[in-house]
Amino acid sequence: MRPFLPVLLAVAGCTATPALTPSPEPREAPSGLAAAPSLGESRRAARIGALRGVISAIIATQPGAEVGVWYHDLGRGDTLGFAADSSFHAASTMKVPVMIELFRRADAGAIRLDHATLLVNRFRSIVDGSSYSLSPSDDSDTLLYAKVGTMVTWRELNERMITRSSNLATNYIIDTLGAGAVTATAHALGATGMQVLRGVEDQKAFDRGLNNTATPRALGVLLETIEMGRAASPAACDTMRSVLLRDEFRTEIPAGLPPGTPVAHKTGSITGTLHDAAIVYPPGRAPYVLVVLTRKIADPAAARRLIASISRAVWERE
Repeated sequence: MRPFLPVLLAVAGCTATPALTPSPEPREAPSGLAAAPSLGESRRAARIGALRGVISAIIATQPGAEVGVWYHDLGRGDTLGFAADSSFHAASTMKVPVMIELFRRADAGAIRLDHATLLVNRFRSIVDGSSYSLSPSDDSDTLLYAKVGTMVTWRELNERMITRSSNLATNYIIDTLGAGAVTATAHALGATGMQVLRGVEDQKAFDRGLNNTATPRALGVLLETIEMGRAASPAACDTMRSVLLRDEFRTEIPAGLPPGTPVAHKTGSITGTLHDAAIVYPPGRAPYVLVVLTRKIADPAAARRLIASISRAVWERE
């Protein structure tokens, strides 16, 4: 496996990140001239440059939109970023590091995934400790509310948190693990652009701008640690990958791929914001990580089309 070599490329219409290039091995250049790039390096540069142009054109179809992209091919090592270190409201993508922390606790023996716990719907604001509860009408998973007051396993809570994006399951897990511990684990894994401050629907925190945030690069790093078996134990990473493969919301990155393409991913949305962060598995070769975060697109259908179009552009250059 090639080492992680980020190459960030600025895109018109997006907040640009500084360009970083890998340092080549020193060579002796004939006649005092700089050594020419190898044929493989030239092809890679041409491939990435072409993809940059296509994605830039896709983004330009949504004037005023802010779009962040992180792409890393785990086989070839190709890497491409657009506003890759810009911070976005994480929405439900923050459930990825919550899952990682849960499985690390299970690895340590602090939690047994098949142990049942009493599910409650009462949480405390990080602003003043006042209590609040969640409403099924604001949650993509309404069925879990019928289990409030009963015993539910941690495994089921995690499954609902990822595959149905259950806010109730998420808040219960965060309330147990601690948001600070989730952030610390993300940072320890190299995802320093991820900040998990609180659970979902803490209105007082939202009103004060105290939100969970993520960068495209940070989400990509977390997904890569799962794929490479570094986020937790190898067995835990296998399980987390299988849960992400069962995500039921498939109108963003999966929509730009051939039908049946395996995609381990997590979506997220709030008003004017839509995200998808994925590991894509092309047949017969190593997977790639693709993260697309968007904001300031009022029409959710337009945001879905943009993400799917970027996904398709990456696939077609594979």
